[in-house]
Amino acid sequence: MTEVSSLTGRLLVATPALADPNFDRAVVLLLDHDEEGSLGVVLNRPTPVGVGDILEGWADLAGEPGVVFQGGPVSLDSALGVAVVPGGTGTGATAAPLGWRRVYGAIGLVDLEAPPELLAAALGSLRIFAGYAGWGPGQLEDELVEGAWYVVESEPGDISSPEPERLWREVLRRQRGGLAMVATYPDDPSLN
Repeated sequence: MTEVSSLTGRLLVATPALADPNFDRAVVLLLDHDEEGSLGVVLNRPTPVGVGDILEGWADLAGEPGVVFQGGPVSLDSALGVAVVPGGTGTGATAAPLGWRRVYGAIGLVDLEAPPELLAAALGSLRIFAGYAGWGPGQLEDELVEGAWYVVESEPGDISSPEPERLWREVLRRQRGGLAMVATYPDDPSLN
């Protein structure tokens, strides 16, 4: 088996050609990617369910909009917390706060079983996801070869975008070259 170069912390941006309705115009933050598979959360699928409706203690720490996001089609009955801890990177970085595990840079996973007050002072932004996107060994690599995804660098602000419905276009627009032009791709090309 060939070695897999980790894409952890990067974004998968659905190409207009991706036919799976679960990922139409999706922006996925990869939380884990290795030879055993990949796991990520869709950053731009808000639900109408408020964070306080399912995780009351975390509602005040969740960024706007204060709703649960559908992280992907797998395990919709489970919740994942993804948060940015400012200053959590670099050589002078302080130790990770209790209840938070670094994934990439200042981005990490929150232990939702921990008391929210443990993390309240440390969190810069928090998003709660129901479910996740998952790929078995080699499956994501196959989709990349097929041209289903653009792989781009993430920015800490991607997690807490106050207008998640605009994230697909915003992420593409900040890319260089022809990829930025994809942001202008019409929602329904048949109407062009």
